[in-house]
Amino acid sequence: MFAPTTAARFTSAFALALALAACGGGNDQAEEPTASVTDATPLATPEATDTATPAATPTPEATPSESPSPTPTPTAKATATTAAAATAVEPAAFAQCKACHSVEPGKNGIGPSLAGIWGEKAGAVPGFEFSQPMKDSGLVWNQATLDKYLTDPRGVVPGTKMAFGGVKDATKRQAIIDYIKGL
Repeated sequence: MFAPTTAARFTSAFALALALAACGGGNDQAEEPTASVTDATPLATPEATDTATPAATPTPEATPSESPSPTPTPTAKATATTAAAATAVEPAAFAQCKACHSVEPGKNGIGPSLAGIWGEKAGAVPGFEFSQPMKDSGLVWNQATLDKYLTDPRGVVPGTKMAFGGVKDATKRQAIIDYIKGL
């Protein structure tokens, strides 16, 4: 087992501090963060080596005249969602959200992944254990529900596990909603 590097310890400590700050009651009057975990330059480690993926080669079964119709799969949806997230511009206001939430499909953290939640039922992200009040809320994530929920999560869904006081600034809240819509 390798001992954690200084960079890994710093990154972990920074992520923890960011998560604790985000859960501290939602002080919208505080200045925007000037750095994020993604601003840190990653160091090469044995675990983080870059490997090339070989190019796909045609199979003998397929001929140029055959054109198989694409079949949507969960992997295809995840790839499309990841591509959309890569093109969406993350607003500065989202920094407080990413302390707990990922935008990568299937990558849950303290909170569920936010990839592809637009138009979906609340409490339905696979692999995340939601509170019963969130499962029973009946919410579908759209403009109106996200606006209300992000303003006062515990007021909209009493008993939710989300320990965040909300985003009181309507402009910041709308920027977050627009970003989530594009994921």
